[in-house]
Amino acid sequence: MNASLIAAQSREKIFVVTGAAGGLGWALVQALEKSYAGKGPLRFALIDVEADAVAARARELEARGIGADVFVADLSSEAVVAELCARLRNLYGVVDLLVNNAGITHRSLSTQTSNAVIRRVMAVDYHAPVELAQGLIGELRAASGCVVNISSMAGWMPVLGRAGYCAAKSALHQYFETFREEVRDEGVRVLMVYPSFVATNIDSNALAGDGGRARHAQSTIGQVRSADWMAGEIARALAAGKERLFPRDKSLFGAYLYKLAPKLFLRQMVKNFRVELEQGRKLARQS
Repeated sequence: MNASLIAAQSREKIFVVTGAAGGLGWALVQALEKSYAGKGPLRFALIDVEADAVAARARELEARGIGADVFVADLSSEAVVAELCARLRNLYGVVDLLVNNAGITHRSLSTQTSNAVIRRVMAVDYHAPVELAQGLIGELRAASGCVVNISSMAGWMPVLGRAGYCAAKSALHQYFETFREEVRDEGVRVLMVYPSFVATNIDSNALAGDGGRARHAQSTIGQVRSADWMAGEIARALAAGKERLFPRDKSLFGAYLYKLAPKLFLRQMVKNFRVELEQGRKLARQS
C-alpha cells in the first residue's frame, strides 16, 4: 500500500450534513457513524437552523468520541450560504461527504401559494444544495468526495398541493444529474436519493400558501418509512457506490405510470390527494 493511500485512510474524514439536528439528517449522521466505524477518525459539520437542537447533537457525538462542529444557518439566504461555505473552506482542507438533506415543503394549491413561499422552498431545496456543492467543490475534489442529495419522488411526477416542492426537487434532479457527469473525471461522485414518504418533521412543518403552518392532514400513498430505515438504505447505497437510490413502493410505480399513461396517473393522483383540492375550495370560500 503506497504512502498517499495510507495517509488518505488515516486522516480525519469530514462529513458535512445539512438539516442535521433531527429527522432524516440526524438519522443519517448516526447511520454514517455506524457505517464508518473502525475506518479512521470522523468529524461531522452539523448544519441546522435550530441552534439549541444542533448543539445538543454535537454534544452527543463528542460524548462518543466523534468530532463535531456546529454551524447555525438559514439556508434560504444566499448570503448566509456563501458565508457558510467560506467558513467550511477555512476550517477544512477537504470534504469527503456533503449531504444536502435540509428541506422544506408546502401543502397548498399553486394558485393559493404566495411567491414568497415558492421562493423559500426553491431556495432551501434547490439553490442551497447547488451553492454548497459549488462552494465546496475544491474540497470535494481534494478528497475525491461525494455529494449526497436528498431529493424526492415528487421530482419525478406532479403531486397535488406541492407544485413548488415538485419544481424544486425536479430542478435538483436535473442539475445534479448533469453535475455528476461534469465532475466524474475529477473523482467527485454524486448519490441522488429519491425517497417516497418518510416520517420526519418536514411535512409536520409544511408551509401553508400564506407562509404559515399548513393545518390540514398530510396525504400519503404507500408505506411511510422511518427516518432510521431510510438512513440505513442511504448508507448502504453510499458504501456500494450507487449513483441513484429509488424506493420500491407505490411511488416508484406511480413515476412509471406517469411516464407511460399520464392521464391514468393524474386521475389516480386526484383520487389519492383529493384533500388538497377540498382544502383549496375551503380557503376560497373563506376569502
